[in-house]
Amino acid sequence: MPTRDAPWPPGTPCWVDLAVPDVSAATDFYRSVIGWSFVDTGEEFGHYHVARTNDRAAAAIGPVQQEGQPSAWTVYLATDDADATAKQIAANGGTVLVEPFDIPGNGRMLVAFDTCGGVFGVWQAAGQNGVEIYNEPGSLVWTDARLTDPEAGTRFYAAVFGYTFQPVPGAPDDYGTFQVDGEVAGGIGGMMGGPPDVPAHWLAYFAVADVDAAVDAAERGGATVAMRQQDSAFGRMSILVDPFGATFALNGPNSQEQQSG
Repeated sequence: MPTRDAPWPPGTPCWVDLAVPDVSAATDFYRSVIGWSFVDTGEEFGHYHVARTNDRAAAAIGPVQQEGQPSAWTVYLATDDADATAKQIAANGGTVLVEPFDIPGNGRMLVAFDTCGGVFGVWQAAGQNGVEIYNEPGSLVWTDARLTDPEAGTRFYAAVFGYTFQPVPGAPDDYGTFQVDGEVAGGIGGMMGGPPDVPAHWLAYFAVADVDAAVDAAERGGATVAMRQQDSAFGRMSILVDPFGATFALNGPNSQEQQSG
């Protein structure tokens, strides 16, 4: 079981959370789809609910901060200095949406737009490192940035986080992986054939043991399917929009692996 008990290297996608108008309904939905249990951090932290797999933090769900705020999953990139990263974001054409602030006992964070308008968070650990379990059913398995201008986006992320990039055989020409300290940390590219009105965004992929069963549970819970499940060189995948309008992806064993298992 891949777990982590130390801060993630700077630039690594290290945490994901969801803002919704109805936390109780959202926890019920994701419990049925991904199998998470939840811990309510209490009134002091706005009833931010930490999703857990095997008693380790996997993600979180919390309330929207203002009326009319759209529901969305936010991917956070690790840093060892949130204030310095905020300056780098602004210096390289991004926009800091929420200035760095402390979450006592946990860390320091900010929220920003990249040069394509994609929203992402930045997390400086100080007590809470981020994802404590990964690449396991019920945990984050991949993230990618889907950008309206991949060339501009890769320049931005390289300048701010020091990413290097490699193409992915069989993927669209504008899609590749990004590396942190020589290790693959996620994907980055164009809009991957999405509708023209979809803005740039980061997409979180969660691992499940059975993608088809998880999609069925999601549809029963009110989700819509943006990409019907299909096998690939990287496992069986589906992209869904939850009942609150937030997009996420599922990943698991391909159909033949399921049958042989």
